[in-house]
Amino acid sequence: MTLILIVEDNPINRDVLGRRLERRGYNIRFAEDGPAGVQAAGDVMPDVILMDIGLGEMDGWEATRRIKADPRTEAIPIIALTASAFESDRVKSLEAGCCDFDTKPVDLPRLLGKIEGSLQARARSRAADSAA
Repeated sequence: MTLILIVEDNPINRDVLGRRLERRGYNIRFAEDGPAGVQAAGDVMPDVILMDIGLGEMDGWEATRRIKADPRTEAIPIIALTASAFESDRVKSLEAGCCDFDTKPVDLPRLLGKIEGSLQARARSRAADSAA
């Protein structure tokens, strides 16, 4: 079963998104802030991370950079989630190491497509690495 780590500081957003994804067959873990997200990434080794950008002391961009800097977690796909739809936020998310970007409120069918796309891209990358 696919394991998704949701890094989100808003308890209502965590609960709603987590329940919606669980109903679609995903296994869910949560982290409440950037430092906890970085720690959880290494502890649970999720298949994909949904990273809120507007976190407290450590924003989602910094948490993403730290996850990507760790050789154990660098290959985990990270999808940025934010209420801000500015192009500059999308660019900054990709520069930090996110593989994709989505806005809140979450459009679940669109997000599911991005999750599945990131999982397929990771599988292709693993297959290419093992073939080399």
